[in-house]
Amino acid sequence: MTSGPKPLIGLTTSHDIKTDETIQAPYCPRAILAAGGIPVILPLEATEDDLRQLVSSLDGFLFTGGPDVHPFLFGEDTRMGCGSVSVKRDRMELMLLKLAMEQKKPIMGICRGIQLINIGLGGTIYQDIPSQTERVFPIAHQQPFPHRVPSHTVKIAAGSLLAEVISGKPPADQPPGPTVIRVNSTHHQAVRDVAPQLTACAFAPDGIIEGVTMKDYPYLIGVQWHPEYLWEEDPAAMNLFRAFVKAAAAV
Repeated sequence: MTSGPKPLIGLTTSHDIKTDETIQAPYCPRAILAAGGIPVILPLEATEDDLRQLVSSLDGFLFTGGPDVHPFLFGEDTRMGCGSVSVKRDRMELMLLKLAMEQKKPIMGICRGIQLINIGLGGTIYQDIPSQTERVFPIAHQQPFPHRVPSHTVKIAAGSLLAEVISGKPPADQPPGPTVIRVNSTHHQAVRDVAPQLTACAFAPDGIIEGVTMKDYPYLIGVQWHPEYLWEEDPAAMNLFRAFVKAAAAV
């Protein structure tokens, strides 16, 4: 990254609906700092005008993990197995996504973030993977051990932006075939029907979508795993944050 002011990265935050507290674990901010950006925690109760001003002032937006998205937002009633939701967070993040995309700002989504982006662009999600899918070998998408330990593999399509970012190499310099990485996993929801503007480019061994990109957009990547727990020891995870911050620096 060239010298000069560091890019400012807006981060969404979790919402505890029982206490009405907003919560931001330190892992995503630390990853953004390590990648050369400055994390800015976004207020959950920002108005549309507030968000428009923030989008104009900040350089990139990271939609972080967290609780489930309300099924009404993708045209479904609530199924058994769906978890708690924050209507306040859903509203703010969908508004933020719209405004950020209007200004063509770089966007990254993690876990809930990839699902929120997909819903915001017209796609759907599984409300509960175990009860809505039949898989020959059920991958533990809610892994039974700490987040810093990878639990399953992900296959990334050759030639995709995600493969380029993960490897740190342009398509011409990558080996033939898909890129395979090891990831952690802590989710029971996932992208189901991909939004028309998005392309699914990464998959778990059981077929669950683990990554999306957007072809006709300056920079948008969503991943289902949690690279914020892995970047200190995993170059692929670090590359995700570095590429995102680099894209934000170019705004």
